[in-house]
Amino acid sequence: MGDYHYDEAGNSAYFLITFLVLILVPLTYSLVPSRTRNANQPSPCECAPCIAQRKRIRGSALRLPGKKVTFVVAGWSALAYLCWKVAGAKMDNKVYDPFEILGISAGLSEKEIKSHYKKMSKLYHPDKVRVTVNETIEMIQDRFVTLTKAYKSLTDPVIRENLEKYGNPDGRGELTMGIALPAWIVAGQNNIYVLGVYGILVGGVLPWFVGRWWFGNRQKTKDGINSLTASAFFKNLTEEATEADIVRVLATAYAFERVSSVKASTDALEAEVRAAVGPATWAGIAGEDARRRRAMVLLYAHLLRLDVGPGLAKEQSALLLQTPLLLSALLTIAQARNWLSPTLAIMRLHAFLAQALPPAPAPRHQLAQLPGVKLSEAPANNNNYTAFANTLEEKADGRVTDVRKALGQWGRVEIVNVSFRVIGERIITPSSIVYLVVKLRLVPPGAALPKEEEMDGEEAKRLARANEEREMAFLNGRKDAEELQPGQVFSGGAHAPFWPAVRKPSWWLVLADDKSNRVVVPPLKVSEVPFRRTGDAADFRSYKIQFQAPQNTGLLTWRVYVVSDSFVGEEATQDIVMKIDDLSALTAEEQGDEDEISDPDEDSIAGQMTALRGGSVKKSSLEDEQSDEESSTDDDKSSGSSSDSDSD
Repeated sequence: MGDYHYDEAGNSAYFLITFLVLILVPLTYSLVPSRTRNANQPSPCECAPCIAQRKRIRGSALRLPGKKVTFVVAGWSALAYLCWKVAGAKMDNKVYDPFEILGISAGLSEKEIKSHYKKMSKLYHPDKVRVTVNETIEMIQDRFVTLTKAYKSLTDPVIRENLEKYGNPDGRGELTMGIALPAWIVAGQNNIYVLGVYGILVGGVLPWFVGRWWFGNRQKTKDGINSLTASAFFKNLTEEATEADIVRVLATAYAFERVSSVKASTDALEAEVRAAVGPATWAGIAGEDARRRRAMVLLYAHLLRLDVGPGLAKEQSALLLQTPLLLSALLTIAQARNWLSPTLAIMRLHAFLAQALPPAPAPRHQLAQLPGVKLSEAPANNNNYTAFANTLEEKADGRVTDVRKALGQWGRVEIVNVSFRVIGERIITPSSIVYLVVKLRLVPPGAALPKEEEMDGEEAKRLARANEEREMAFLNGRKDAEELQPGQVFSGGAHAPFWPAVRKPSWWLVLADDKSNRVVVPPLKVSEVPFRRTGDAADFRSYKIQFQAPQNTGLLTWRVYVVSDSFVGEEATQDIVMKIDDLSALTAEEQGDEDEISDPDEDSIAGQMTALRGGSVKKSSLEDEQSDEESSTDDDKSSGSSSDSDSD
């Protein structure tokens, strides 16, 4: 039996290369930011504060690479080194083939092989070949020895037997095997250590990772928050909660959610917040828990636009970036109970956090959302942005340029139309599938818009037909949002100079019953609402919400809310009435079609179930024939009886 020799030259790197590629490729793909820009999407807000904020965000990302980025860079560096090592390794795993060495085919006879060998001997014998610069005497001799071995392995019986048995004309020898593992792993003296490491990995590390993943998932809800946080939200959320109440409920999460391990003091900052909010109000907000208190200090410092200093800036940013996830969990709880007031308050709080404005019951300084405008400068409960910009221009205030830039992409939404539609039906009947269709567009404050073109009767009818076809095509589609029309553009980024990340504006569509403080159907979050271009009847984008109509007939007066998640006070409402008619309101033709579809055959299972419930079914053709035969038999009998009486 031959001796085995494990050759690790270059081969052990293949295992590591495969392992690194499987990890690095998806990990690197997840780190690559999306650079695709929609042709309908303009650049984000170009005011000076927003530009400076985007530079700070990019600079922070470059200065502080995360652990994932560090691992990816180190992994690709190691992969490049291993590939270089493999490329320079010499592999000698070729199967010995004497026919190939001699340059002949396998079907030649022994006489032909001898004749061919004599010719090659005359060419490559060391006495016949001269030494050159590129070929030494050792190389010439080695080549002739190789040719001789190949010739003898085909003609000498002993050498041929060695080749057939051992794959080598020299007989049994050392067997070289290339493996993709380092030599120390397969070395006999290291078996105990290799088995020990294997046992630790399989019996200790792997169960620990699986257990951590399993129990970690059990502690999280489907919204990605701690189950204790969800429980606290469920207990503290009330039916009449306002924005300020939602902030207090939000504070209960931070006793369980890890945000940062920074230990910088917040005492001085808390004194500023307490003075601004009021000692009595602050006592009800902050609470006694240390983590909750710290989180509220940083959160209210952001809402009041207080400088937290470089030591707390990173912790505050991490806290703010966690609020959308927590607010989403709160919104899920509010929707599960169909509460309208807390649903709207949670949605509105997104905008307060984005614009760094204190929520109700504090006065709304909406003009402070404009670039360079402080809370103390903005009059309370005033949202006349155009008049404020004109005032700045009259005073030759340098901020007017940035204010005009911000207002050029302001997220003031306009409801073009709201309607209920049922596909293929003229009216809404009980329990039918209804679509709430909302047509929206953005109208920036003070924007110079072209006037609507006057159309004659025929042109107006043609446009109405085109809009109807467009709406029916949208209703029959699967998407909740209509495709953008040619030429429509939407905002490339919201004006949010205080938010620690790039902000994409979005809106919620809420169908609500104000009288009962209930949400009728789950809200729909939409984005990419186009700016108004002409203002004509086709200048909008449609969104739809599908739901089932109530089972009873009557009139239902509801209200549609369109709430922004990026701009305080920029929401629109419109009342809408749903009229649910009985089936008798359908025309005779419509009722006939409905009966034909709804009444099953008596012979079918559906017909039997309908008959048991007392519904109407179609009689079978067999019964019709039998009834016809019985009626004809009765007629015959009656006619026979009459004829007999006549004969009598």
